Amino acid sequence: MKLMMEINVTLYPAETVEGENERIVMIPFSAETHGELFSGRTQINGIDTQHFFPDGSMSLSARYILHGTDKYGNKCRIFIENNGSSPDNCIPSICTDSPSLIFPKSMMLSSNVEMCEKGVIVRIFSRDDLM
Repeated sequence: MKLMMEINVTLYPAETVEGENERIVMIPFSAETHGELFSGRTQINGIDTQHFFPDGSMSLSARYILHGTDKYGNKCRIFIENNGSSPDNCIPSICTDSPSLIFPKSMMLSSNVEMCEKGVIVRIFSRDDLM
């Protein structure tokens, strides 16, 4: 697999709701990346939503938009939605307005999330070599 992006995420205080059959945690965050394909950062906070269920399972969903420049220096934006059942089992979906950064819907992407001092590092990988 090829590393496409490494995104540094700074986490902010979470909001939690304890329901009868689940606990929901929403964590606002800012994000920044510098790489070969794209460099940019969030202009407004993204949100990470975590659902915890009585059987011990969980679901994760993070959504955010990065504003920056593509590999040719052109201004663009990238929307990322990362969904999964654990930090090491997430599937990102990506949409961009950059003509040089096309992410086909058929592209096989995966990601993992690693804790770090200020928050987390999200690494997005591709099994396809289209970039």
